[in-house]
This record gives sequence, C-alpha cells and structure tokens, in this order.
Amino acid sequence: METEFNTIALIGKPDHEGANQTLVALYNHIVGLGLRVVIERRVGEQLRLDQAELLEMVELGERADLAIVVGGDGNMLGAARVLARFDVAVVGVNRGNLGFLTDLSPDSFEQPLERLLAGDYQAEQRFLLETQVHRHGQLKASNTAMNEAVLHPGKIAHMIEFEVYINGHFMYSQRADGMIVATPTGSTAYSLSAGGPILTPNLNAITLVPMFPHTLSCRPIVIDADSQVKLVLAPNNKTEQMLISCDGHVSLAVQPGDEIHINKSPYKLKLLHPRGHNYFEVLRSKLGWGSKLF
Repeated sequence: METEFNTIALIGKPDHEGANQTLVALYNHIVGLGLRVVIERRVGEQLRLDQAELLEMVELGERADLAIVVGGDGNMLGAARVLARFDVAVVGVNRGNLGFLTDLSPDSFEQPLERLLAGDYQAEQRFLLETQVHRHGQLKASNTAMNEAVLHPGKIAHMIEFEVYINGHFMYSQRADGMIVATPTGSTAYSLSAGGPILTPNLNAITLVPMFPHTLSCRPIVIDADSQVKLVLAPNNKTEQMLISCDGHVSLAVQPGDEIHINKSPYKLKLLHPRGHNYFEVLRSKLGWGSKLF
C-alpha cells in the first residue's frame, strides 16, 4: 500500500481486554497491508505477538510517522504529551467512554483507516500547556498538559488563597478550592464540569475557571493563549501541601508562597480525523444536544 506513513505505532490501554483485542486486529490488518508496525512496550508485552517490535514511548516518537491510540481520551492525552515533541500524527480508536479525541470505531476501523492511510483525512493542530513551579526564584518542577493544568489542595477539599496575574498584570486575588486553566481541547473535559465555556479547537485561547470560588461575582474568563498566566500561592495558606495536576495524570507539589507559571507550549499535537469529521456533530453526539427541529 502506498502511504505517507512509513512506520505506524500502536499504543493501547494496558490490562483492557477489549483494547488488546483491537490492537491485535489493528496489527494484523496493517501488517497485511505491507506496512511496518511498532508497538508500545508496556501494552505490547500483553498481546503475545511473537514477531512484533516493542519500543518505549519516546522511541515510538523518534521512529513512527503515525500513532494509533486505542482507548479513551485519557490514553490519548498520555500519548500526546510525549508524541507532540516529535511531530507524530495521531489518530484514536475509541475504547473508552466519551471519546472526544478518538474517532475510529473498534468494530469497523478497517475502511476508514485505509482511507486515512491513503491520505484521505483531515488534520488539525492542538496546542499544549507548559506548567512550571517556581520556589524562591528557582524552577522546582515542570510538565505539559493537553487538557488542563489544575491547582487544587490535594486529597481533601480545602479553601486555598492565591493571586492571578496575566502577562505580569494583577487580575485578582482568589479564595477558592482551586483553579482550572484549560485549552480548547480541555474545555469539554474537567473545565466543562466546573461550568467553564466550550472553546472550539481552532481558537488560540485558554480559559481560567475558578473551582467553587468564595464569591458569587467570580466567573470563568477566556484569554489569548499566548498570554502568560501566573498563580501566586499566599504564604499564609493553611494547606502546606497543594498540587498542580496536568491532565489529571501528573501532579507537581506546590507549597505556600510558590509561583505557578502556565504558558502555551511550543509543541503541538497533529491530530488526524477521517474525512467528513464535524466538531459540532461530535458535541451533539457526546453531550446529547438536540437534533434539528425541521
């Protein structure tokens, strides 16, 4: 088969029988097309494919032209935070729940996948956020997020105090259970549950959503994605150990007096969709919106 994708990586949902079955079917189908396939090692060891080449995630990023992620949006987010650095195109097969980022059906992926491999697809770029924790002027920890960076008090809900700065300008002080800083991709995830707005994927914008603020006048705000967001934790916070979570997967410890810097990452995820993909159709399907009346 002639395709622009010379090496295809398979990434899955470990310890998930349905996802493993789909991975085996994908492997056999793609190999049958005469294409080279590599599999992420952690899940590949569960598939019992004797001839398969298993690689670590970073190695997949270095070697693959296309990654197929089997699972839910959480699996896609985990892969995206690594693969975005290597400009690897990504497409998802939905073995999760909502699946905003995973387009292909596990029961009928063959024809849509072949059309995609032949170049019949829609591509879009999704930007990520870079989150840094600074303490006494020194960088202590950092990570990236595709959906959101969330400041919260840890395992027990507790009010925390912090200030918010945009491009160095003081915006407001906040007494709340935390703050969600979300990308358009993340606007249909945790941010949406907290009352944040839905941002279409093409927008160069991020939204700041306070979590249970202790004033009714505080509302979500949408700002330019190239803005520099800084959260400054009040030194007198009673909660000594707070967290900033990236996509709910990676948590960075923060302490009273710390500064959290959140900026647009230089890396973007190249997400592929089958031809005819419509974002608003996805919203109607996943969120149960009403159909046309006439």
